[in-house]
Amino acid sequence: MTLPSGLPEHVGDGEDLARFLTSSGHFTASAVKPAAFMPNPHNGETSVFRHGARPLADLQAIGQREMGARSLHGAAIVKAGVVREVDLELRAGEPPPRHADIIGWLWQNQDPEYGKAERKEQAALIAQQAGEPLRFQ
Repeated sequence: MTLPSGLPEHVGDGEDLARFLTSSGHFTASAVKPAAFMPNPHNGETSVFRHGARPLADLQAIGQREMGARSLHGAAIVKAGVVREVDLELRAGEPPPRHADIIGWLWQNQDPEYGKAERKEQAALIAQQAGEPLRFQ
């Protein structure tokens, strides 16, 4: 099945995913911090866009359009396969165009600290693979 953007509904392992960095606490000059990939506590998902580093101007335009008034410092880029390697999944969801969510984060009511530790570990493994953040000017 094809989405309105023309992308397939299934997010392939080789696809680049961009996580927009809206907090200076989500990265350093040389690395993306795990906090950048942590799920939203309200819906348990991490929003990403199916776009790689190039063309950078297009990626920045998507970020400015979709992030609204929030600060936009840059983006972290990872392959979709990295998300699956840490036992998470991706769900394409448009609108907005090219959008997907990282889903499947552990939320364990019986042991919330265990769930939190598991989410931090998964986010750290994803962030490691993101490498150096792309900075927007």
